[in-house]
Amino acid sequence: MSANLPLRPDLDGEAPYGAPEIDVPVRLNVNENPHPPSAAVIESIATAVAQAAQGLNRYPERDFPRLRAALADYLKAESDAHPAPEQIWAANGSNEVMLHVLQAFGGPGRTCLTFTPTYSMYPEYARDTLTDYVTRPRREDFTLDADAAVTAINELRPAVVILASPNNPTGTALPLEDIRRILEAARGHGPMLGAGIGSPARASDCVVVIDEAYAEFRRPGVPSALELVGSANPHLAVTRTMSKAFGAAGLRLGYLAADSALVDALRIVRLPYHLSAVTQAAALAALSHREELMAQVASLRNERDAFVDWLRAQGLTAHDSDANFVLFGPFPDRDTVWRRLLDAGVLIRVVGPEGFLRASIGTPAEMERLRRALVAAIGG
Repeated sequence: MSANLPLRPDLDGEAPYGAPEIDVPVRLNVNENPHPPSAAVIESIATAVAQAAQGLNRYPERDFPRLRAALADYLKAESDAHPAPEQIWAANGSNEVMLHVLQAFGGPGRTCLTFTPTYSMYPEYARDTLTDYVTRPRREDFTLDADAAVTAINELRPAVVILASPNNPTGTALPLEDIRRILEAARGHGPMLGAGIGSPARASDCVVVIDEAYAEFRRPGVPSALELVGSANPHLAVTRTMSKAFGAAGLRLGYLAADSALVDALRIVRLPYHLSAVTQAAALAALSHREELMAQVASLRNERDAFVDWLRAQGLTAHDSDANFVLFGPFPDRDTVWRRLLDAGVLIRVVGPEGFLRASIGTPAEMERLRRALVAAIGG
């Protein structure tokens, strides 16, 4: 750095996280919902925000009980889960929710474990909380090897295990049986807690985070880890977001469901009034239109499955996806294919296993343009 600043040594040479922001006609690189809010949703949000603005001289509700109740009600409808409002936590995107988890349970001398390829932000959460970040590989088909996961937990005694389901960038969902096995392995295999006066050291439970950012897009019959949340698994947290299925990436609202004791631990590390009154009002308004927004999810699922079939018909490998994106390839030179697509006005993502590309699911018109551009890119 040019300035003589006391930057932390582990941040020296690091660059800010972010996918390319390029103004092209078709942007399918960051897994956004391609459908903007309807006029009815916009009107509800605008009205709610205007009402909230009347009280902007006051701090917002610090622990946002109304929003937590509305999110709990939504999860009951979407996944037939039954969390109580006190089992819900929210923050500015699921990124901040994850950061709260690592702030509360990670830190120096503690480990965060995950399995790659997976979401590229996980090491940054660990780095920013001074938590050691350790990975183990997934199988060649990108599914999780539950036996290997159990072995790693036994060996490492991590404070936190993060598992994305569906996984980003592969779209792979976790069977509930694998999650149950990992939860059982995590009992008593977290960090050793220091001995006090007259008391010996004791083993903690490792916190298991199931990142379900794309869960609403899962195929029929694929369960949610929300079924396992509660007092039987007090070390489980399931994270969600309004960025994807709700088409509200600009709102920045992520949340989790967990046992109330785990949620209370996150309340310790959150900044005061971290969710603005405007964010709370807009989120509540969006949640009131959940039926309309969920109808979009069904159409995106259909478009995704059709794209997978089309890719396979072109002789490419396309993995079944339970998310709103598809990983496909392999290409001898994926960067050249990516550049040719960009030159044709289509932006997708170079991410994940070598040779593969990832495309978000767009509107039917956007997907048709992607197909035409991909045929030309491969043939060229």
